[in-house]
Amino acid sequence: MIDQGVYSVLGVNVHAVDYDRVLQVVLAAAAQRRPFSLSALAVHGVMTGATDAEHARRLNGLDMVVPDGQPVRWALALLHGQRLPDRVYGPELTLRVLRGLAAAGLSVYLYGSTPEVLNRFIANIRHDLPTLKIAGSEASKFRRTTPEEQLEIAEHIRDSGANLVLVGLGCPRQEVWAFEYRDLIGVPLLAVGAAFDFHAGTLAQAPKSMQASGLEWLFRLTQEPKRLWRRYVLLNPMFLGWLALQKTGLRPFPARAPNGTETPQRFG
Repeated sequence: MIDQGVYSVLGVNVHAVDYDRVLQVVLAAAAQRRPFSLSALAVHGVMTGATDAEHARRLNGLDMVVPDGQPVRWALALLHGQRLPDRVYGPELTLRVLRGLAAAGLSVYLYGSTPEVLNRFIANIRHDLPTLKIAGSEASKFRRTTPEEQLEIAEHIRDSGANLVLVGLGCPRQEVWAFEYRDLIGVPLLAVGAAFDFHAGTLAQAPKSMQASGLEWLFRLTQEPKRLWRRYVLLNPMFLGWLALQKTGLRPFPARAPNGTETPQRFG
């Protein structure tokens, strides 16, 4: 079990942890029904914080940020000497958490994506984990929510009795959501990105070889070029260049402390 602390990657605090440590922390918080927020970040997620100080404060206000992408894992090694045996991949973490919840008799709530994806995801999960308790689900509204709607969503999830919430709104909306709803809901919130689509079977995952070599972004770009080209063509080179600046000390990228005074975004 690896937990070697928290390190700045371009100003975003990333935890040098493995699956076992994350599961231990998450399942303990779920059993105790206490607030906890987590996001699994790839390069795009880190860059949303590196290029936006306000969002960096949100990311650094989460309880745990794990290295979802291989390049983020490699950045921990390059910058801080933290050589993890593997990344903590959001879709894989999702499965491990659901298995842990089922084994412990705990329940999950699913928030985000579309009704179609949620229904297919739930059907597949119930097939693979028939003992898992699903407390409820709600699709994204795909717009900003009002303060009244935010309170209603939080109350609905609390009333479901769920021990944990999986959030699939896409980056960076899901991280904003986890930051803002953490204390409103009071149970662990895990922002897991495209895990809903992958496990619903509506989006193909990259071959294992491409995942291991850090080329998952290229596979996804070929799947959704119109939506993702800016993310990868522009941000990936910037990520590498800024890593070089942080490594050489030409730009320090200190981690920004959380700041609770920022303007709420209320994504749903």
